[in-house]
Amino acid sequence: MRPVRKNFESLPDFPFSLAFRDTKTPQNELPDHLHDWYELVYVHRGKGSFFIDRTIYDMREGDLFIIPGNTIHRAFPDKEEPVTSTALFLSPLFVEQPLIGEAFTYLQCFDQSRKNRIFKLACSAELQMRIEGILARIEAELRLQELGYRHAVLLDTQRLLLEINRDQNDGKQPKSHAAFKGPNWVRDILLYIDNHFTEDIGLSRLCSMASVSPAHFSRVFKQLTGMNVTRFINVKRIVHAKELLLETEENVSTISSACGFESLPHFHQVFKKIAGVTPSRFRKQD
Repeated sequence: MRPVRKNFESLPDFPFSLAFRDTKTPQNELPDHLHDWYELVYVHRGKGSFFIDRTIYDMREGDLFIIPGNTIHRAFPDKEEPVTSTALFLSPLFVEQPLIGEAFTYLQCFDQSRKNRIFKLACSAELQMRIEGILARIEAELRLQELGYRHAVLLDTQRLLLEINRDQNDGKQPKSHAAFKGPNWVRDILLYIDNHFTEDIGLSRLCSMASVSPAHFSRVFKQLTGMNVTRFINVKRIVHAKELLLETEENVSTISSACGFESLPHFHQVFKKIAGVTPSRFRKQD
């Protein structure tokens, strides 16, 4: 099974979506997925684990997950105490703002999470109350759709992001908000792949590094990340390819090679499966 490209039911001029107080079970949770939109996931109650990029986090009441676009992730709700969470999705275009002489953007929290590779914010009781109040107001605006409701949603979303940015940058948050959940060899393998995904990495090599059998490696890796190692590496490569397509003028063949694909046809095939479009179409539609 390949990563799911999440589709959002929204209008082009209102690139926003909210899944309010949704209870996830292992049966109805999406498989590993990624999307261009940015995502906030706030946990109201329950527990579970959350794989994001290269780290497996615990999910607990009051946790907030800050997920930039094109970040592979999957939640694993607990069977006995499934997570009830609110997920807020937005395109970066939704919160674009004019320059008013201050070095601040609403997307700073996402940029910081991507830079530091820390996607979990353990919220104080005070911040939890503010987040829950704002999310409830957004849900009510979307449900009632009174005059100016889209403007109200935008304003509340901006306030939510402002509160998160202030908390993230007040100097009180520890550098890391969660220890890695899982065997140390899985942590080491994920870090190794993150640094070498453009190289020829085979299962036998990774098993040797981890000092475990292929069967044990495959079972534990999929249990903790939701995907097999081949798919995980391919997703890493395609995310990197998308960055190169948007940020450079290199031709597709050069980008294919730079991302570790042995042939251009294979790159096209994998890219379309994961991104939904060909590399050339992806570059044109930005």
